[in-house]
Amino acid sequence: MLRLEFYILKDALQVSKVAGYVNMSDINSTSRPRAITEEEVRQGIELLFFAYRDFTAEPDAILARYGFGRAHHRVIHFVGRHPQMTVSELLAILRITKQSLSRVLGQLVRQEFIFQQPGSHDRRQRLLELTSKGRDLERQLSEPQRARIADAYRQAGPQALEGFRHVMLGIVADEEDRRRFGHLPSKKH
Repeated sequence: MLRLEFYILKDALQVSKVAGYVNMSDINSTSRPRAITEEEVRQGIELLFFAYRDFTAEPDAILARYGFGRAHHRVIHFVGRHPQMTVSELLAILRITKQSLSRVLGQLVRQEFIFQQPGSHDRRQRLLELTSKGRDLERQLSEPQRARIADAYRQAGPQALEGFRHVMLGIVADEEDRRRFGHLPSKKH
């Protein structure tokens, strides 16, 4: 029995030496994050401008056929993603004035892209939902954007996707908005 314990101890020492070596090389390779340069930051800003331009180009052309703009697109997007949302919730997400939302929402309701109904518990609330016409428009608007995002994700790979998600969440200033996308550490200012 003593001999068996000796071999187990000897094996454990060998494993710890190898594990220590592996861990040490891992630690050494990632011990210091590289400093971000001013040029990289400026390129990031510029990339956001170009990406946004191209991301919105196809939907903008579709919206123009209806006499709509990007505010209409945002309303259709969020109401489509969150059926039965209240006008107050939509205002909180968009951070626009009631007057601005009223103009856009009124047009979408009149043209039967959005249906609004009173809340079941509070009749003063207005619950918003896309009509079938609204769902069709939302699909037309989001289809080219979904294809663009999916293609970029496939080309970049899963690690890049997670990195992109962290970068975008790092840009989002509001903690509540960040929480919509899952648990991440609080943003430090």
